[in-house]
Parts: sequence; C-alpha cells; structure tokens
Amino acid sequence: MPAQWNLLYVNPQSLNFANRQGSARNITVKVQFMNGEDPNNAMPVIFGKSSCADFAKEAYTTVVYHNRSPDFHDEIKIKLPASLSDHHHILFTFYHISCQQKQNTPLETPVGYTWIPMLQNGRLRTGHFCLPVSLEKPPQSYSVLSPDVALPGMKWVDNHRGVFNVEVVSVSTIHTQDQYLDKFFALVHALDEHTFPVRIGDMRIMENNLEAELKSSLAALNSSQLEPVVRFLHLLLDKLVLLVVRPPVIAGQIVNLGQASFEVMASIVNRLHKYLDTSQDMHGRNGLLSSYIHYVFRLPSTDPNSPSPDPNSSVTGPGGLGGSMHYATMARSAVRPASLNLNRSRSLSNSNPDISGTPTSPDDEVRSIIGSKAMERSGNRMSSHTESTSFLQTLTGRLPTKKLFHEELALQWVVSSGSVREGALQQAWFFFELMVKSIIHHLYFTERLESPRKNRFPERFMDDITALVSTIAGDIVSRFQKDLEMVERLNTSLAFFLNDLLSVMDRGFVFTLIRAYWKQVSTKLYALQNPTLESLRLDFLRIVCSHEHYVTLNLPCSLLTPPASPSPSVSSATSQSSGFSTNVQDQKIANMFELSVPFREQHFLAGLVLSELSVILDPENEGMFGLHKKVVSVVHNLLSSHDSDPRYADPEVKARVAMLYLPLIGIVMETLPLLHDFTESHNQWGRPGCPQGAAMGSSGEEAEGEANSLINQTVAAAIAGTATPTPMSRPSSFLLNSQASRPHGSFSAESSRSLLICLLWVLKNADELVLQKWFTDLSVSQLNRLLDLLYLCVSCFEYKGKKAFERMNSLTFKKSKDMKAKLEEAILGSIGARQEMVRRSRGQLERSPSGSAFGSQENLRWRKDMTHWRQNSEKMDKSHRSVRTRAELEHEALIDGNLATEANLTILDTLEIVVQTVSVTESKESILGGVLKVLLHSMACNQSALYLQHCFATQRALVSKFPELLFEEETEQCADLCLRLLRSCSSSIGTIRAHASASLYLLMRQNFEIGNNFARVKMQVTMSLSSLVGTSQNFNEEFLRRSLKTILTYAEEDLELRETTFPDQVQDLVFNLHMILSDTVKMKEHQEDPEMLIDLMFRIAKGYQTSPDLRLTWLQNMAGKHSERNNHAEAAQCLVHSAALVAEYLSMLEDRKYLPVGCVTFQNISSNVLEESAVSDDVVSPDEEGICSGKYFTEIGLVGLLEQGASSFSMAGMYEAVNEVYKVLIPIHEANRDAKKLATIHGKLQEAFGKIVHQSTGWERMFGTYFRVGFYGSKLGDLDEQEFVYKEPAITKLAEISHRLEGFYGERFGEDQVEVIKDSNPVDKCKLDPNKAFVQITYVEPYFDTYEMKDRITYFDKNYNLRRFVYCTPFTLDGRAHGDLHEQYKRKTILTTSHAFPYIKTRINIIHKEEIISTPIEVAIEDMQKKTQELAFATHQDPADAKMLQMVLQGSVGTTVNQGPLEVAQVFLSEIPSDPKLYRHHNKLRLCFKDFTKRCEDALRKNKSLIGPDQKEYQRELERNYHRLKEALQPLINRKIPQLYKPVLQVNAHRDSFSRMSLRKLDI
Repeated sequence: MPAQWNLLYVNPQSLNFANRQGSARNITVKVQFMNGEDPNNAMPVIFGKSSCADFAKEAYTTVVYHNRSPDFHDEIKIKLPASLSDHHHILFTFYHISCQQKQNTPLETPVGYTWIPMLQNGRLRTGHFCLPVSLEKPPQSYSVLSPDVALPGMKWVDNHRGVFNVEVVSVSTIHTQDQYLDKFFALVHALDEHTFPVRIGDMRIMENNLEAELKSSLAALNSSQLEPVVRFLHLLLDKLVLLVVRPPVIAGQIVNLGQASFEVMASIVNRLHKYLDTSQDMHGRNGLLSSYIHYVFRLPSTDPNSPSPDPNSSVTGPGGLGGSMHYATMARSAVRPASLNLNRSRSLSNSNPDISGTPTSPDDEVRSIIGSKAMERSGNRMSSHTESTSFLQTLTGRLPTKKLFHEELALQWVVSSGSVREGALQQAWFFFELMVKSIIHHLYFTERLESPRKNRFPERFMDDITALVSTIAGDIVSRFQKDLEMVERLNTSLAFFLNDLLSVMDRGFVFTLIRAYWKQVSTKLYALQNPTLESLRLDFLRIVCSHEHYVTLNLPCSLLTPPASPSPSVSSATSQSSGFSTNVQDQKIANMFELSVPFREQHFLAGLVLSELSVILDPENEGMFGLHKKVVSVVHNLLSSHDSDPRYADPEVKARVAMLYLPLIGIVMETLPLLHDFTESHNQWGRPGCPQGAAMGSSGEEAEGEANSLINQTVAAAIAGTATPTPMSRPSSFLLNSQASRPHGSFSAESSRSLLICLLWVLKNADELVLQKWFTDLSVSQLNRLLDLLYLCVSCFEYKGKKAFERMNSLTFKKSKDMKAKLEEAILGSIGARQEMVRRSRGQLERSPSGSAFGSQENLRWRKDMTHWRQNSEKMDKSHRSVRTRAELEHEALIDGNLATEANLTILDTLEIVVQTVSVTESKESILGGVLKVLLHSMACNQSALYLQHCFATQRALVSKFPELLFEEETEQCADLCLRLLRSCSSSIGTIRAHASASLYLLMRQNFEIGNNFARVKMQVTMSLSSLVGTSQNFNEEFLRRSLKTILTYAEEDLELRETTFPDQVQDLVFNLHMILSDTVKMKEHQEDPEMLIDLMFRIAKGYQTSPDLRLTWLQNMAGKHSERNNHAEAAQCLVHSAALVAEYLSMLEDRKYLPVGCVTFQNISSNVLEESAVSDDVVSPDEEGICSGKYFTEIGLVGLLEQGASSFSMAGMYEAVNEVYKVLIPIHEANRDAKKLATIHGKLQEAFGKIVHQSTGWERMFGTYFRVGFYGSKLGDLDEQEFVYKEPAITKLAEISHRLEGFYGERFGEDQVEVIKDSNPVDKCKLDPNKAFVQITYVEPYFDTYEMKDRITYFDKNYNLRRFVYCTPFTLDGRAHGDLHEQYKRKTILTTSHAFPYIKTRINIIHKEEIISTPIEVAIEDMQKKTQELAFATHQDPADAKMLQMVLQGSVGTTVNQGPLEVAQVFLSEIPSDPKLYRHHNKLRLCFKDFTKRCEDALRKNKSLIGPDQKEYQRELERNYHRLKEALQPLINRKIPQLYKPVLQVNAHRDSFSRMSLRKLDI
C-alpha cells in the first residue's frame, strides 16, 4: 500500500474591500485551523516555512500595499487530523497593516472575519469558495454553520455578498472526496458498526431501506471518478469481496449481494484497464490490480497462525479485511450469543459441508443439516441461506455459514450475461488469478494442501469450473475473427488458469478441461482451416505445458511398471529395455515412435504438443506456413527446460524424458524436403538475420547441450535481426514462390535450426536399444531419409568461427543505427507518435494473426512469483545492443564451437547405431553408402579435434568391416575420403595428424589386401594431393611431410606385409607425393605472382601428361584460379582442354558415333587443344585399375565440362566460341533424345547470336590488350632473357602494367633493384647492371598478313586464335629516334608465340621474332594510307559523328598542321627520285595523295550536310584551305614517272632490284 497522506492546501486568491468603509488598504490574511471557537483552539498543524518551527498555529499571506482589492499568491499547507468533527474549521482573519506606526496605534488592525467548516454532512469540504466577510468577530457556535448563512445582528462587508475567493484542495488517503465512494463506504461502515439510522448528506437511511440503498450505492460506483477509485482501489475491492463472502444481515434477512458485487468488480477492472493503459506490464495486466492480487487480497478472517480464526478479533494481518462486521454469521440482536466463539472455532469445511468435523454443539448439527440441504437444492444457488431465515433464528439465534470466494466467483461468472459477462471476459486474467489465489488460501488455511485432490472441492464448484471453461472456449472459437486482440488475451488467461489448476486440483479433472477446449477448437478447425485459431491453440498449449511438473504429468516412467499405471492403454506402450523378442513388443516400439492412440493416452500433454507440431509442419497444410517458427519454438523451449532442469540430470531419467518425444524423429523426417538447405550456403543461417533476423527471437535463450557446453541461442537468433515471420495474410503466395524455385524453401533457417536441435536432443538422450530396435523396423527409404537429415544437421551446426560473429556484429550495429533513426523520427514526428509508442509498450505491434512467433511473450508466464521474464528481457536487451564486446563475441564463438562438437558427436553416435542395426540386414549396401556420405561430409566441415578423433575411429571401423563398400561400390567416396584424410594429415594439431595418418595407411593396406595392389588408393591420394595443393589457401606442407613419414614408418614396421611388394609401393607413393609438395613450395613462393603461379600449375599439369586423371585435376585447378581473377576466356580454355582430354580417353573406352572422336573435334574451338592428344608411347590404357576412374571420365562428365566451358565463354563475351562448344554438345543430346537440354541449348544459342548482332562493331566487347614483356638479369632466375606476350584486361594502359610489374618485382627484390626499360629498342645485356633486374614492356597489336584478312572479317575473328603480334620503333640512321621526314625510318617487329591466345595461360613465350625496316618514303606512304582510311571511316560512319569528322578534316586540310600532307608531298613528290628503285614508292605515294584529296572532298561535302547555320563560316574556311591544298598538290600529283610506263619486262627488272634491296632482318 502507498504511504498515508492527509493534507489540505489553502490558496487565498482575491479580496474585494472596495465597498468597505474605513481604512483597509494594506491587507493580509491570517489563516488558522481551529478545532473549536476559542482562540486557544487553533491547532499547530500548519507546515512552517524554512528556518521556522515545523508546525505553526497560524499563517499570514504577503501584505499587499495600498490595494483595497488585493490578489494573493500564497499557499498554506495543513496537516489534517485523522478524525474530524463538526467543530473543525478554517478561520480567516483580515488585517490592515500600518506602514507608519503612530503612538497608541496597533501595528495590525482586524478588518474582517470569515471561515469554512471542514465537514459537511460528514464529508470533507474542498473546492472553490466565494465567502462573505463579517466585520465583527463571529458569534458563539458559528463553526457549525457556513458564513453563507445570514446570522442575526452581524455586520457584513458589502451587504453579505461574497468578497473573498479562496480554493481548498485536499490530498488525502483518508477522505475519498467522491460522493459515490463516500456513500458506499458509509453504508458498509454502518453495517460494520450496526449503527442505524445512517446519515449520508441530507439523507437519513433507516434499516428497512438499507438494502435498496446498498444495492443502488453499488450500482452508482460506476459513476465515481477514476482518481479516488484508484487511490482507494484496494480497500474498495476488499469491501466488495467481503460482501460476496459474507452476505450482510439486514432486518433479519440475508441479503445476497454476490451478483451486484461481481458486476461492480468487472466494471471497475475494465475502467482501470481502459484509462490506465500506460501502467500495464508486458502481458497487458494493470499494475494496480496485479499488485492487489499478489500483495493485498486475502480471504476474510484468515490468519496464517489460525486456520479457523475468531471473527470478533479484528484481523490486522497483511491485507486482512477485518472481521468485526455484522454479516451472515450474526442475528440482529445487539448481544451476541455466548456460543458464537465456540461454534466459529470449529467451522464447517468451506467447500463441502458434508465432510465437516464432528459437531461440538446442537447448533453445529442443525447448521450442518440445513447447510447440506441447501447445497443439494437444484434451484437458485446464489446464496446458501434457506427459505425461512426466521426458522433458523428461532433455532440458533444467528444465520448460516460464510461463503467461499472462489466458489461464489465461479458461480457468478457462469450465470452472468450481457455486459457484465463481456466485462469479465475482457479482463479474465484478473478473475482467474483472484480465483486461484482464493483457492490456495482456502486450502492453506483449512490445512487441506495434504489431502487427496479429489476430496478438496465440492462437485458443484467443479461443475461451475467445467461450465466456465467450456463457455470461454466457445467464446474463443466463435469470436476470434471479430475481436482478435480480446480473444488472444482471453485465450492466454484461460491457459494460465488451467496451468495453475494443475497445481491444486485433480489433474485428471484439469485434463478433461484441456480436452474440452481442444475438442471445441479442433471442431472449428476441421470446418475452417484458419491459422489464427491454430495459433491461439498453440499459445494455449505452450502456456499449459510450461507447468513445473510437466514431465511428471506425462507419466514418463509408467512404462516400467505397466500394472500400476492408472491408464488402461499403458501395457500396449510398455517397453522393457531387456530385449525385443515378441511381436507384441514390436508393436510397442512402433507405438512409442508414432503418434498412436496408446501414446497419446499415455503421454497426454506431450501427445498434444507433438500432434500440433505434426499438423502445422504437414507439407500439405499450406495455410499453416506462418506458424512453423512458433510451433518449433514451443518444442524447442520444452526440451531446453528439460535439459537445464537439475531434476532430470541423471542419464536414465533423461532417457525417460526423451521417450516422450520419440515421435518427433518421424515428424522431422517427414518435413525434410521443406527444411532450409544449409548445404547450399554455410552463411544463410547467419547472425545478424537475419535478416533472416532479424526478428530477435527470445524463445531459444535457454541452454541446450551437455554440462560443459551450455548453448545460448542468441547465437542462432542474432541474425536476427532478423527474421520476422511472414505475415499470415499471404502465406500461400509465399509458399508457391518458394516451391517454384526449390523445395527447400518453406522453413526459415532459424526454424530449421531449432527443429534440428530438438531432433538431436532426442537422438542424444533416447535409449540406444530402443532406437536400434526402431531402426530395424524402418524401410530402406526411411533410413536413407534419416541419413539425409543427419547430413543436413552436419551443415547446419558447422562451426563458423569468430570472424562470422564479428561480421554479424557490424551488421547488427548498422541495423541498430537504422532503428535509432526510425525511433527518433517517431518521437519527433507529430502524427500519432505517442499512440504508436503506447501500442508498442502493450505489445500490440508484435501481434499478428499467426501469433507473435518468437515474440517476447513467447515462453514466459506472467506469474508474479517468477522473475524468469526479467532475465529474458535482459537477454533480449543484450542481443539488441548495438555492439557486443570482444569478450561476448569470444564467448559466443566458444558456445558455437561446443554446440558444433556436441551436435556432430550425437550424429556420430546415431550413425554407429544405424551401422549396428543394418550390418546384419540384406539392404546394408545402400544404407552404408549413406552413412559414409554423412561421415565424409562431417570431415569436410570445420570440426574440433575431439570430434575428429572419434570420427576417424568410426571411419576405420567402417572400412575395416566393409572394405568392398569403398573400393567397389562407392568409388566416388573413396576419392573424397582420400582428400579428407590428406587434408587432416596437414593439420597443425598432432592428434588429428596421428589419427589421419593411421586411417590413410589402413586404407592403403585394405586396398592392397583385396588385390595385392593399391592402384586405386594410390591414384586417388595423388589426385587428392594435387587438388589440395592447387586449391587450399592454408595448406601446410611441413605437417604433411611429417604425416607421410609416419605412414612410411607404419609400412616398414608392418610385419605381416614385409615380404610383399606393399612397402615398396608405399615408398614410391610417398616419394611421388614429396615431388608434388616440392612443386607446391614453389607455388607458395609465387602465390602473389599470378602469371608465375599459373606457369607452375601448367608445368605440373604437363608433367602429368601420361596421367589423365591428374592432368584433369590440375587443369581444373587452373580454371578455378582463372575464374577467381575473372579471366573467363582462359578458364573456358582450361575447361575445353579438360573436355578434349576426357574425349580422347572416352573414344578409347567406348566407340560411340555421337561422342567427339578426340581432340580433333575441338580444333574449331581452339588450335591449342591438339596438345591433349593421347598419342605418345607412354600413354596409359584407360582400362587399367585406378585410371580414368574419376567422375569426369564419363559421358555425363564430358557434358558437364562442355557446359561449364560454354558458360565461361559466354561470361568472357566470346559468343562465337559458345556456338562451337555447343556444336560438340548437340549431337550427344540428340543421341540421348534429350529434348529439354536441346531446348535449353538452342535458347542459349539464340541469346549468344542475339548479343553478337547487337555488338557487331566489336567495341562493346573488349577482348584484351597485349604487351611484350622481356626480363633481363640473373636476379630473375628462370625468367632471365625470357620474353613473353602478356594478355591483360581490355583497355589496360602501358603505365598500368608497368606500375604493376615494377611494384611486384620491386617488392620481391627491393625497389632500387628493379628497373623498367622505357624504350622498345633491342636490349644489349652487356650494357646492363648485372646486380639489377630489368623489365622491358612494349605495347603490341595483333598482326595479320594480307591473305589472313580475308578470313578475319569480324572483330571476334581479329581477336581470337592470335599467334602473331607487331610493334613499331621509329629511328634515324644517326641514332636519334625522331628526325625530319626525309630521314625518318621505322622498325616493325613481328613476334610469334608458342600457342595462340586465348590459351590456358595469360602469358605465352615468344618463339620467333622478325624485323622489317621501312624507308622514309615507305613510312610516308603508310601515314598517308592511315590518314585516308580515317577520313573514309569518319565520312561513312553510321550514324554520322560531326565532331569526329571535323577533327579528322582539321588534321587533314588545316593550315597549321606541321608535317601535314602538304609538307609530305613537297618532300617526297617535288622531284622524281634519282634512284630508280624508289620509282614505285614515288608513284604509290602520288596515288595515295590522289585518293586523299578525293576523300577530303567527300568529307567536306558530308560535313556541309551536317552543320548548322552557326558553322557555315567554319565550313567556308575548311573549303578555302582544301582548295589551297589541292592547288598546291595538283602539280605534284600529276607528275608521272615516264620510266614506269615502259614495257613490262623493264618493270620486272625494277621489281627484282627492289626486292633485292629490301631491308629485312630475321631474328629467330
């Protein structure tokens, strides 16, 4: 209860003495609180000001100077006495204060008096008063009258008008200041004291009309103000409860006020909820009401020390209602009977009078008989008094027993109707909790907590409860679509009520109530498949199952002793762990793993939970999609609570608990296709949602796992952010979309993960023998489905590492900032911000028709005595906090690691059970293959050392028991196993290396023992190592060498096989592996040099020319590296080479006409592919053991490689090559009549050719830029004096590649040790510094002879299959690079590479170099031809480009161009050359100029048609320049060399001399 207050605040406001005669200007008011009329009766109750006494007898207002109508601003605070009489009043005395004091004149002169009596008709007077002021002291007995009454002989200011305004305000916990409450409390007090008549205001209520007044007073309570109701709420409710429990006796009659009191209660509770909506807790309960139930409410006249207390002694215990009232235990006479105390001390049982103790007096006997008859009456049971109270009075002199509050409450609720019932339903939680508290108090105070539950309550009460639950269930079913929010609250309240009843009532009875609810909802669901109703039932079930004795309620141990069980179905579900011999027992096993009738009867609540799970997760039940997360969380939370419950820590007990959930395994197996596919991406369940997540689910916060690893599910939820459940308004569309893309789409990652945790918990804790027996009964397909499920579990619980958590942390931080921005917007915005925040606080926003899946109210009770929810909210705050500390992140990573280990060990145990089960059956091959698949998959994931030790042991046992499985049937998995073991052999952890080495050695030994040769393992190990070193980033060759040494030692010390070839073969293998590792070391050194790395991989692949499997592996490694660097053309070439290699060996294996003949078929794709021909002497036969055994050396493998190749060509923009690849593929699909694949291919071809058409100019797809790079200097090792052509991405500038190579080699050798040669002249190595490394880089262009240009028409043709490149170097004979026109020579260098671009490498060695030197006139001819071509291109460009045309024209006819066309003509055409050898060049240049002038004229004409009016002057200027140029060129162009027009023979002679003179230099 709050602290007691009883204060009065007096505020004098204004005074009007304008009409008062005499001097009254400087006015002050003295305020006194009087308890009589004598001046000495002033009470010291006025709070003093600072530096004064605590309490004073009087207080003065501030003096207002020279004002006859002053305003006052003072407040006087008064402490009211607890008990007021009619003589208490406030006295106001008005004084005039003299400012200049004269002799014999007092300082203050009284100028008026007025007062306010404190009580009026027994009520405190407060409010605004306008009081008349008396000029004289009030007469005797004035205090009981109001100054408004005109007393005779008194003088008043202004003719008795009101001249003084004052306000009186009370803050009191004693005075209600509400007329309705006052009246109610006065009437109840009158009943209590038995004082009649009652005076209320002007009314005098006699006893004969007290009943009517009491009833009207109860009804009028609805009109009372809310503030006093809140202040006096606890007292008000106490009095109402008392009226229900003890019907008052008025005029000798018992007045039944139960119904009226119930109505008022319902009304008050609803008013509080409506108007005090901000003071509700997280479950929507009003704080005042819940604190009343929790702290204040007690049954009347109960005392913890005395089960049957004396009603005459006032009960002053906490919240006691007082026992001195004259209610139905007392006659009207003022004198109480002497036997009363005795009789009350041995009262009847409060719930059933038939089972009373032995009566101790005739009174008791009579009361017992009458009471029991009253109970048996089938009529109106509104009260237990008989029809003739006078008869009783005659017998006993008093009236019968008190009632029990919970019984009366249940009865009133059942019989209520209309608005009263509606009000009770709106706030059902209050009445349910009140009822439960009353029941518990009753049981405690009557010492019945130890008595049998069936005898605790009378049948009529149980009938009322049954009726109540039934009608409320009916309300839920009928109203959930109209008023969902109310129904949600009602449903939750009912569930908590039944949960509470499980603790105090007969559990069988409560189960019947639950079943009644269940049936009503099921009937409705059958008619109307509505997810909202299903969600409500799920909420109900979740709350009921949160009972502390949930496990015990399910009778988990009854299977051990069937006869003792109360349920007839027990024997059918009995399971002895000794053995499973008979058919009857087989049936029992099936019952334990299915939701059979015996199971549901035996384990009632668990059966309901699992039935609900089964219904909602049913793949065909599309409408329930939005509830997946919610139902999974219910099961998850139950298992979490069992796991962390110390009562079930013992493994045997835990096995019994797990038995309650055995059908879960079958349910999850059914939903496998709908689960989230964790194998697709290891990041999708990711944290921080979650997106998916994230809504942050708090449902999985409890621990799951062994004692050493408590699994905090914030790990799974942080993603949380998010994953919010799909709104139920459109579940079907969501489901259809997801199914259209793939079947694994219906479950979110978070739900799937929670469900799999539940599955693993059951598998971990269930009895192994029971599981084994069940596995025996399962079909092959069911067992395979179980293995698929375990495979999914491995991916789901893979350890992600700390980095994943840090990444999630940064995402969460970003999300929290976004949320903060939204919140600020809501607070600062004007539209409904407050309402939105209020609604949030009530949790309305979290609710959706499907129920707030994983919402904060998901797994917690709103029980007062449990602070569990508080911890939970703290956890939620923690997970929502924007940034988590490093320590928290490390803790989460540790938890995740422990969970991964625990999950995988559980999976391993289950695999062991499966192997034991199927090893004796005929269908073991298919199952064992699945077991091996799961085992290998777990090895491939990140695992702890602890798990791997056990995993290798299991793997060794499996291979040892079933060797033929690995080497004959599951060959693919043999390769996989070798790779996993080798990876573990390179581990940095010693124990893992030891186990992996042992496993690998035993694998070789096993293979050898089968056929005196372990070619398969040898081949697979070599391939695996190649694959490992080619792809793994964190591969450690030093550790692997140690492991290989261990294997060698095993072989040398193996006594059984010492005489065989086995040790030598192992030695050869280890030697081979060491060689690969050496190459790997080099690759490691060049990890940062992509070209060198690819060269090394190329070299290793070339070394495996005779070993097709390994060459294929390395080609694929190279393809992977190229794809990483976006070199799609090179990746495509690697794949084409791989396909050619496969085709070559396939043609040896099987002669099928539709398959490619070999490499020759691929020539059109690339000329390089012929190097894959298998024609050398040492080519292995594909028939040999272990050769060409990989999955690619099949028709399907070939098709896969070609499809990948086509895809890479498409990404590289080489659509013409895509066509060539499909030319090889189409015959294969045609032969297989695969119309679907053919349709896809032709679709892709259409797409490719469409892109070729749209990008016909070629500028849209740049294929690459080429550079010649020469390396000089001994520092460079293998690269010294090597020259390459590098292929770089399109539009790479010379400066870019120069910067890259200089930076790379500078970092390697030191910046001052590397130098880039800037020119492209031949390098003389003797002149270079021997201590430095030199790199020469030159831009080169593809070079084609004239005859080649006929075939290379398109842009693609000119950029594909390139082997020759050219670059030009200008020079003069005196050594300068540039000179005058007549002395400018040019050197053309033509380079030939060993292979054509694009190739499987991005740099190719130069194998041939040729130089052509052009004379000055030849240089001039080339320049003029180039200029003419530019003009022609600009003129005929479509669409026309005026700017480009003008630029070319300006460069051709502009007057300011140095070394322009005119100067070239003047230098070379002004005179006929003296050397006859140059005649032909002279003539050719002349003809070039002729063509040039024609092109200039065409260009000018074209430009004239393009320009606007503003450029006409510019056009005229260009034309003038052109005419000047033409005139200057005319004589030079027209001058012919007569010698050239002589007979043909002489021309030939000239030609010969020219060819002899040609300056050609070959350099090979």
